[in-house]
Amino acid sequence: MPVLTRLIPSPVVVDIRAGAIDDLATVLADQRISSSTGRLAIAISGGSGAVLRKRLEPQLPRAEWFEVGGGTLDDAIKLADAIKKGRYDAVVGLGGGKIIDCAKFAAARVGLPLVAVATNLSHDGLCSPVATLDNDAGRGSYGVPNPIAVVIDLDIIREAPVRFVRSGIGDALSNISAIADWELAARERGEDIDGLAAAMARQAGEAVLRHPGGVGDDAFLQVLAEGLVLTGIAMSVSGDSRPASGACHEINHAFDLLFPKRAASHGEQCGLGAAFAMFLRGACEESLYMVEVLRRHGLPVTPEEIGFTVDEFVQVVEFAPQTRPGRYTILEHLNLSTDQIRDAYADYAKAIGS
Repeated sequence: MPVLTRLIPSPVVVDIRAGAIDDLATVLADQRISSSTGRLAIAISGGSGAVLRKRLEPQLPRAEWFEVGGGTLDDAIKLADAIKKGRYDAVVGLGGGKIIDCAKFAAARVGLPLVAVATNLSHDGLCSPVATLDNDAGRGSYGVPNPIAVVIDLDIIREAPVRFVRSGIGDALSNISAIADWELAARERGEDIDGLAAAMARQAGEAVLRHPGGVGDDAFLQVLAEGLVLTGIAMSVSGDSRPASGACHEINHAFDLLFPKRAASHGEQCGLGAAFAMFLRGACEESLYMVEVLRRHGLPVTPEEIGFTVDEFVQVVEFAPQTRPGRYTILEHLNLSTDQIRDAYADYAKAIGS
């Protein structure tokens, strides 16, 4: 008998609203992830996490709290080793991307479900099946199960520095370029596209792109948070990062590898990379509209705006395909020389009025 449906890995709970964190214990109990007096291992940072601990301790009296030093593989392994010594219903990652990624890895290592409680919206990794951790070789991506629950309190998101929201905007918008690259690979190389994953990632990016609100509006933050969660689920559906990672992320990774001490935020580099990649593929109107939206939200659209020269950006674009061997994007398709990249950027800069 043919398989008529498929199971989609996704969280049991996605709770995005103002005040959500105050109902964390109730949500976990209602979904039988942990009872109201259950045992939780909660990973936090030493900064914002310590403040939230005081707020949450009364409703989670039997939780144990683990301060995570950073976002390295060693940090994640130390967290897993500490959790192994106790008996817990679930692991909670409470914080930004580094804390959640460490908690993801640790939860997978000890075989416990992971609850992601995000305190900022800097990128789409909070609900993805990947933990990105620094290691001795630089930075690695490790496959992990999806979070069983995602909780995003919009009141807390507003309290975080606005640069985190802007970074999330750039990461979400880059989906549009990533899907265009995936479609290009299908046409030129016969690569299979998962239509559901592509639709989810595209609509997440388009929702953020077309929303008229700004970084201080709850309605916009709701759409951004939903878009980042949906993108993470799209990656689970496809089984890799293809729905959200194309030339835009190759450019981002090249910035990180070539200029590790000067690199800007993930989302800033992805947004700039996406706008330039759309221009390279001849989608000039789409590129210009993306630039307009990025500017409206205060994100950079030229390398100079994040402290890089044109020559350095040319170097980044030339190196970018080496960051994802085997991935086919507009950069691999055009295979531009150094001079051609420089000319293309000059055309881009002129078109956007830089």
